[in-house]
Amino acid sequence: MKGYVFHGPGRSAWEDIPDPDLKEPTDAVVRVDAVTICGTDLHILKGEVPEVRPGTVLGHEAVGEIVEVGTDVRTVRPGDRVLVSCITACGRCRYCREGVYGQCLGGGGWILGHLIDGTQAEYVRVPYADLSVHPLPGAVTDQDAVLLADIFPTAYEVGVLNGSVRPGDTVVVVGAGPIGLAAVATARLFAPERIIAVDLAGARLEAARKLGADAVADARETPEQLVADLTGGLGADVVIEAVGVPETFEMCTRMVRPGGHVANVGVHGKPATLHLEDLWIKNVTITTGLVDTRSTPTLLRMAASGRLPTAQLVTHTFPLERMEEAYGVFAGAADTGALKVVLGGPRREVVAPRTV
Repeated sequence: MKGYVFHGPGRSAWEDIPDPDLKEPTDAVVRVDAVTICGTDLHILKGEVPEVRPGTVLGHEAVGEIVEVGTDVRTVRPGDRVLVSCITACGRCRYCREGVYGQCLGGGGWILGHLIDGTQAEYVRVPYADLSVHPLPGAVTDQDAVLLADIFPTAYEVGVLNGSVRPGDTVVVVGAGPIGLAAVATARLFAPERIIAVDLAGARLEAARKLGADAVADARETPEQLVADLTGGLGADVVIEAVGVPETFEMCTRMVRPGGHVANVGVHGKPATLHLEDLWIKNVTITTGLVDTRSTPTLLRMAASGRLPTAQLVTHTFPLERMEEAYGVFAGAADTGALKVVLGGPRREVVAPRTV
């Protein structure tokens, strides 16, 4: 089969690789029908995730069809259409029993495209299939479903839930890339008074407006002042960092009000300064986190009922064999306007839900 293989910083290729086999009785092999590219994949290609060894197939998000299962798999069978989660869960360790699947101690967590071969291939082996794939309702297209493998649960859990967004809050989302836009969309579920999106790109700020941001700010034009003006000098109740560079994290800590929350979602490759000389007295809560995907079943139900604007985030589609071109478009988002790129074959027929 073909897969997109990491060969070291700055080197990767769509090339022939061995077909995956079942290695454990809890495994499943999935034929990949749709896959997408994550900002974390770009970090890997830059050499900023040293745990990824050369020779690893990248990717941790996919939709596909089960083609083979191990003898211990009980919840899915060949022919089932499934969402492959970005997080693998053994279901038995302390963290899995607490629903903190991202910290799995039993061989799970973020392993696809990180510690083992990932989803950017024609087939993928998924360990612990019973808890790591989700059967898909017919009403959800492949293109919509693949966005629920990572960006929507990440934005919702690590941004909105960790940030404790509540009705009437002022929420600032710094970074209007795919994760930030998903944070805008899911923050709206909690009826905040206002959502403010901050970014450098005008096209992304316009996308944030369409997804529900009440105000937008260019990151180069002192967005802290806009937040102060809109809150009577108080600051934001919740600030979600969705970029992953020191400057934006430090900006978030300047925007938050005393007693507020800073929820870091961005993947940081460099240290950021924590200005405790200013923050120690302000009762500020700062959270970090890797997504657990415990919200995926809820988000799938919302997508099936049309309550999540997933389609608005997909700007480019490609067949799988144009993986290298798709990476170029996604990495050059400043010029291409790319938000999410989806790769895959012809779309399946969507079955509308029946009404009784």
